[in-house]
Amino acid sequence: MTDKDIYDVLGVRKVINGYATLTRLGGSLIPPEVIAAMAEASHHFVDIDELQEKVGRQIAEWTHNEAAYVTCGAAAGLALSTAACITGLDADRRARLPDTTGLPNEVLIHKCGRSGYDFAIRQAGGEIVEFGTEASATAADLEAAINDYTVAIFYFYNVSLIQGHVPLDQAIAIAKRRQIPFIVDAAAQIPPVENLWHFTQMGADLALFSGGKGLCGPQSSGLMVGRRDLIEAAVFNACPRAVIGRPMKVGKEEIVGLMAAIKWYLNLDHEGLMATYEQQVQTVIDAFAHSSHISARRSFPSEAGQPMPRAEIILDELALGITRDDLLKRLRDGEPSIALAPAGPGGIYLNPQTLIPGQEEVIIQRIKEVIGSIQI
Repeated sequence: MTDKDIYDVLGVRKVINGYATLTRLGGSLIPPEVIAAMAEASHHFVDIDELQEKVGRQIAEWTHNEAAYVTCGAAAGLALSTAACITGLDADRRARLPDTTGLPNEVLIHKCGRSGYDFAIRQAGGEIVEFGTEASATAADLEAAINDYTVAIFYFYNVSLIQGHVPLDQAIAIAKRRQIPFIVDAAAQIPPVENLWHFTQMGADLALFSGGKGLCGPQSSGLMVGRRDLIEAAVFNACPRAVIGRPMKVGKEEIVGLMAAIKWYLNLDHEGLMATYEQQVQTVIDAFAHSSHISARRSFPSEAGQPMPRAEIILDELALGITRDDLLKRLRDGEPSIALAPAGPGGIYLNPQTLIPGQEEVIIQRIKEVIGSIQI
């Protein structure tokens, strides 16, 4: 009899993740109901296109959308939606991707809203055209950027980072008037649950989500919801066809797993979940309320602009004799390994979204141990 799991056997360190639903840390933890659905899906062969169509129909119904499609992560959604806007259902155009020489291929993005993830747009043959400045953009800037080669407008949504953007409703109205598809990258914008239909009900043509972040589905899954014709064009460019989306394969287990995760998430007690997060944050605040040279406070919203709290721990680095970065490294290299996020000077964020209740106590104890070892 052994208590070892697969990570122990491989010698891979397990991490207490108080940082966020980061891809490099494995996204999120999958609920038992989702794991069970994935295991059930693994027992049989099916036609993948039929499975995608029927799963998409079910997810669309649950999320109040015209259509839905399971992708291989949110970045694959960026690439496939770009391809859809360039090719439509034209097989000749599809065969050329990512070579779009001479084709309408321009994708508009706020200059102040660029993201490293927009590489996926270029991967599919999209040419990114920035509008506005690094500080802000106006509706007039957006209007002026549209021309006959414009195929889409992408909006990377994070409420904490869009102050300089053209307001979403105005940008959507411009896109509608100019008949340009408007696509919202909302990869990490769950919670709130309403975002699964909020952007499309505002008028966005497509909204893209990660399946392995707030939804707690398979990490290698993503969700595309919105206009049926655009989703059909995305499918036209997707695996199992040997075209631009072939490397972005999503398996039957992930397709069923994401459907199960969405069902699970829609039925969560969201108010209760937020209350748990608030309690975990308050536990951290209380733990350092009477400590010398270290304190904690509630921070809101999260790093992705989600409406949920984090605890911000503030160090007097000089008095404590340890820098923020050194503390983060000692926590990461210690036992257990703990991942937390850097905040401002001398600050550390603890995010309850990725913690199992009770792990905040382990983190508090480890921080006190590390600081205590410095001061002995």
